[in-house]
Amino acid sequence: MNCLACVKVELRTALARFGTDSSAHPHAHANGNNETVRLAAHLTVGTAARFQRFPWSNQLNQAEDGCGATPESNATADCAHRVLILGGGFGGIYAALELERAVGRRPDVGITLVTRDNYFLFTPMLHEVAAGDLEMNAIVNPLRKLLRHVKTFTGNIETINLERRSVAVTHGFDSHRHELAYDHLIVALGSSTNFFGLPGVEETALTIKTLEDSVQLRNRLIDYLEEANSECAAGERQPLLTFVVVGAGFAGVETLGGINDFVREAMRFYPNLTPELVRMILISSEEFILPELGSKLGAYAQRKLAARGVEIITRARVTGVRDGKVELSNGRTVPATTLIWAAGNAPSPLIAALPIAKNGGRILVDEYLEVKEFPGVWALGDCASIPDPKTGGFHPPTAQHAIREGRCAARNVAAEILNARKRPFRFSTLGRLAAIGRRSGVANVFGLNFSGFPAWWLWRTIYLFKLPRLEKKMRVALDWTLDLCFAKDFACVSARDSMSMTPSKGSADKESSRAA
Repeated sequence: MNCLACVKVELRTALARFGTDSSAHPHAHANGNNETVRLAAHLTVGTAARFQRFPWSNQLNQAEDGCGATPESNATADCAHRVLILGGGFGGIYAALELERAVGRRPDVGITLVTRDNYFLFTPMLHEVAAGDLEMNAIVNPLRKLLRHVKTFTGNIETINLERRSVAVTHGFDSHRHELAYDHLIVALGSSTNFFGLPGVEETALTIKTLEDSVQLRNRLIDYLEEANSECAAGERQPLLTFVVVGAGFAGVETLGGINDFVREAMRFYPNLTPELVRMILISSEEFILPELGSKLGAYAQRKLAARGVEIITRARVTGVRDGKVELSNGRTVPATTLIWAAGNAPSPLIAALPIAKNGGRILVDEYLEVKEFPGVWALGDCASIPDPKTGGFHPPTAQHAIREGRCAARNVAAEILNARKRPFRFSTLGRLAAIGRRSGVANVFGLNFSGFPAWWLWRTIYLFKLPRLEKKMRVALDWTLDLCFAKDFACVSARDSMSMTPSKGSADKESSRAA
């Protein structure tokens, strides 16, 4: 029992005793109130004086108020400043971390982060989980370890009502509903996968945006290796070992490079399979892959992947998937049982319903990341169009931008609370990096191009330092070290719907409340 509880128990016991004594005297009630007040004051002051000697008494008081330091507090309705953050990606998490640092300990500020998962996923390393380079727990950070003074609400966001300044969320086994009111709202809902309405694509394609996606992809690879190795699959081994990746940006190229290494390294453990049976196909609508890095590095990456047995089809788009065949705009069809979609993103479906100005489906904000039509509403990351005065356009939706946008939005919210001056968002891209497999990569950092092993080393070093918490850094470094010494594991953890090209869970459903 804490000391606040002791005060309450002592006071209730004394008052009960006093009330019992006074009821025995017919004239006691005339002065009963005054006596009660004096007794209550004596007990409260005495016990509170003892209580205040403890250094943690302020934290317990704040916990009782519901606006203070404990994340389990649910009485934020009484806070003078209620801050609600939607989305647990890079933008949302770094906004929460910055708000926690700036105003998280103030008793009049309540900060709540709403996200679908109770962890922060480090998405740049997702392809390494799919390729068996890392264990999945190495790239996730529990929110309750990251955020000590921010309340976390794990659930699904249903609606956002800007006029009423409230957000409807559901959670629990029965999906019951809550209405969360706010004074400041930070929207960092990220993006969902865009299938462009192509026939058969959404129903059959795997994506690479969530932890479940990477685990499902890894299981699919192992399942198909096992099935192709069986004697009864002798005539179907080529389609089983054909993997098509659509989209030649960072996610597509890194995923293809990783799974190409994984499958080809596995061949020696499957006596009925040979490397010649494996087909890895990358489809790009551009002239060369990785267009964000420029033609020189893109051409280098293309040559390296082609030398490792990857077929690259450029200037072509997928038009549909029918009867186990991927149809292309150039008239070609590719028989394949695995299609990995990394070709496009769309803002969260929740954004479309908001009555605010948008640019390309993304929330249009000013230089302070605030929505002009609704003061107190802020947006960042993949779901926001943020003006870039240097280029006259908008900032790109990358993780490095989302991190800085989250911090900037949090500082401006803190400035509103503290009556300080807001600061505009100013940031230029520091560099871009991509790992393409076999300890090689391509990178442009501060305008300098790197390729091969130096670029791969830069990729791993930079992202290792960006990974939150020392514990996770050490886990990743250990996994990478062991990977240099031992072969990858080929154990299938779960074989859910991985044996056939059947409809998968739609990304729009899984990602409607996720961040970038």
